[in-house]
Amino acid sequence: MSEQAGTSPAPPVQRPRRTRALLVVALAVLSLDVLSKVVVVATLSDREPLRLLGGALYLTEARNTGAAFSLAEGATVLFTVIALVVVALIVRTAARIRSTGWAVALGLVLGGAAGNLIDRLLRSPGPFRGGVVDFLSVFDPFGRVWPIFNLADSAVCCGGVLAVLLAVRGIELDGTRGERATRGERGARSKP
Repeated sequence: MSEQAGTSPAPPVQRPRRTRALLVVALAVLSLDVLSKVVVVATLSDREPLRLLGGALYLTEARNTGAAFSLAEGATVLFTVIALVVVALIVRTAARIRSTGWAVALGLVLGGAAGNLIDRLLRSPGPFRGGVVDFLSVFDPFGRVWPIFNLADSAVCCGGVLAVLLAVRGIELDGTRGERATRGERGARSKP
């Protein structure tokens, strides 16, 4: 049937913004990261690593001038600039987010990036060169099995994995299914 003259179809229902969810996740990650680093520096500096879970996990203080999980040591200035760009892009994108999944994913990345950025800007030897405080080591106290990391590194990685899963499923920032997902669903329906 055709639409009557003068009437238009109802506009699509717009989902509420998820900016608040993004900020809550980011602030929770940032708070836990900063608090954990303060405790680690106050209690583990110049001390033997603390063995937990039968040696599956060690708490040990280490300073990282590289990327997450101690990769690319010595590129502190580069990673500081990258973190600043990531934070700016997420903040710029925040108002468009209407998907809870994307709010959580980007909140994890934002909180983690901000946590490590604070270390890079405020810790010695100085701004843009500060060493990030890492303290979690798996199966070895000195990071020989897996690089030593912190809560911010974990949040960035978990947020990145969640973002990839959302993208693969075709979920857009606004919570709708993307064009690839829609085409794939149409193709599946048209097959006999």
